[in-house]
Amino acid sequence: MPHRITLRLIAPYLRLTAVVCLLGVSLLLPAVVGDSFNVSISDKQFVAIEAKYKELGRKRVADWVQLVNTSQGKSTRDKLVLVNDFFNQNVLWVSDYDHYGVADYWSTPLETIASGGGDCEDFSIAKYFTLIALNVPMEKLTITYVKADTPNPINRSHMVLTYYEKPAAVPLVLDNLNPEIKLATERKDLAPVYTFNGQGLWLAKERAAGKSGSSSASNIALWRQMTSRMGKEFE
Repeated sequence: MPHRITLRLIAPYLRLTAVVCLLGVSLLLPAVVGDSFNVSISDKQFVAIEAKYKELGRKRVADWVQLVNTSQGKSTRDKLVLVNDFFNQNVLWVSDYDHYGVADYWSTPLETIASGGGDCEDFSIAKYFTLIALNVPMEKLTITYVKADTPNPINRSHMVLTYYEKPAAVPLVLDNLNPEIKLATERKDLAPVYTFNGQGLWLAKERAAGKSGSSSASNIALWRQMTSRMGKEFE
């Protein structure tokens, strides 16, 4: 039987025509995100996953599906902890160059959990979509680009997932560098730069003020490429 997780994203309303460069990230406007993403893990896909990533890869994916199926009724806090711990414990950090042979690649949640490897963007994206699958409201979740105060220069440009109980609240930070979920005010090592989700893209100061998105997250080329692959992995 196929295992199906349906992720529904709200299509953006803002349509602009421009090219913006923000800290090296190219934003192409407009780009349209569809109103849903369907991630279906069929028996055929499980066979392909096992062929590429062995039995351990298949087990990681099966455990991910089970997590989503068995955690629907849990509290939001429990969902945050379960998802954060699941990916931090089942995925090892690896650079995109070593993993995929390219400088920058944003993997889908299925690609991340099947391979068992990813960098900070992949951790954040996988946690984001898994929490949406667990019915955590999208407007409360953002992927946040930060500058991290860390001795390792590789991790200084970093991404985390943030959860906002209310629009202007201090968010909780779900991170692969520090596995403990903390308020952003307790993470003095992180300086937010911009934040986005399926509904919009904000500069950090705009999001902190509870403002609506100033452009679409689908404007980020790597985000657009990643979402276009969702549901088609291992076919």
